[in-house]
Amino acid sequence: MENSKKLLKDSTSKRRADIQAKYSKPSITSLDALNTHPLVAKLNTFFLARNFSKSTELLLALSGGLDSMVLLHLLSQVKRNLGFELRAMHVHHGLSPNADAWAELCKRQCALYGVPLKTVYVKVNQASKLGVEAAARQLRYQALFADQSGADRFVVMAHHQDDQAETLLLQLMRGSGVKGLSAMAVVDSTRHLLRPLLNVSRHALADYAVQHGLIWCDDESNRDVHFERNFLRHEIMPVLASRYPAVQSTLARTAAHLAEANDLLDVLAKQDAENLLADNSLCLKGLAVLDFVRSKNLLRWWLGLNQLAMPSTEHLSEIIQQLLHAKSDADLMIRLQDKTIRRYQNRAYIGVDKIPLPFDLVWQGEPCLDIPNGGKLNFVAVEGRGLSHKYVMHQLRVTHRTGGERFKPHAAKPTRTLKYLLQEINMPPWQRTHLPLIYWGDTLAYVPGVGAACDLAASASEQGYEVFWQYDAFSV
Repeated sequence: MENSKKLLKDSTSKRRADIQAKYSKPSITSLDALNTHPLVAKLNTFFLARNFSKSTELLLALSGGLDSMVLLHLLSQVKRNLGFELRAMHVHHGLSPNADAWAELCKRQCALYGVPLKTVYVKVNQASKLGVEAAARQLRYQALFADQSGADRFVVMAHHQDDQAETLLLQLMRGSGVKGLSAMAVVDSTRHLLRPLLNVSRHALADYAVQHGLIWCDDESNRDVHFERNFLRHEIMPVLASRYPAVQSTLARTAAHLAEANDLLDVLAKQDAENLLADNSLCLKGLAVLDFVRSKNLLRWWLGLNQLAMPSTEHLSEIIQQLLHAKSDADLMIRLQDKTIRRYQNRAYIGVDKIPLPFDLVWQGEPCLDIPNGGKLNFVAVEGRGLSHKYVMHQLRVTHRTGGERFKPHAAKPTRTLKYLLQEINMPPWQRTHLPLIYWGDTLAYVPGVGAACDLAASASEQGYEVFWQYDAFSV
């Protein structure tokens, strides 16, 4: 531990001396000067524009490096004016001999600013197919977003303009499309992620750190050009900057333009989805009418909606060809990461393969009931249809299918097998095995998607209940 502290001290001292020599300016110590610094003003404007209140909770991703230590200092200043809740999280990967010292530094600095800190220890699989760097990042993001449910909770990261430029170049080298080339967003609404320094250069952050006498650690792996980003940072960017001094801001601006273009593509995809997407299933007849470029755009958007990483251009084209041209009776299954795309009755579905488990639940009047391995049931009060309130007043049993069930939803039609009725409404086979059934005593009272048993249905003047099943799984 003492050796780690010495290594940290030596590395940090040398790094700080280098930066001080390059960005030397008088130290700012007064609170007035702090509050009038351009970066403080920038963050004030950033958060004021988003109408954050005292109930807003920000979780800062704190590595202990220069960037996140600057953001910690800035947020502690801005917090005085805006009053939001500020916490920090340090993810200890254990990959460096200095990892314990970095965690200790984060602990000391957070205590100095009165910011609660949580240190999370993770174990990185160094044999991961993702690579060590990507595997560590994945674990870090999992830790940061694990407890961020709620409209007023946001993760804050210290990515800056130079990071954005490097990300754009990395994506170019990978042959990414418009979405990938738009790089990082200042505000990622889907993940409740904020990057308030994305338009600030590394130079400006280093300048701020020296002016305010900040302490930070220097990750020795950041100098290892074996890693792609470090190779760009140390070998490529200096060459580009020698010819094009504004290369970082120029590339960041290009990423912003591409982000706008991606927004327009999303608008187009949403317009197409209004006509072709229902209950998260995609109409393939409509997809076939679109030109190929537009159909790829819609499919990309739909995959993103289902939190799937984008497949390669070639793989995406193959998926479209299979969906549109496979034989109508083919049991099509396309696996993507942890999910599967299936086709049934000219519609495409995305779901998670799960083995249906037996269950027996009692509905006691709650508006929503979670179903093991099969989504949830929503109970909605209606007039003149659905299951009569007379039967709802008693406890209803919700259970799994056992096979061979028979049901009579229409007085004028004969009793049918449940299999026949589910085929009649075009319910995909893999959903049928997960379908929850609602019983009144031993009588099958309601089948989601089909309706109430005719003998138990509400009359025209009665209050009734309709039950809707939100499903998210396939059977295997």
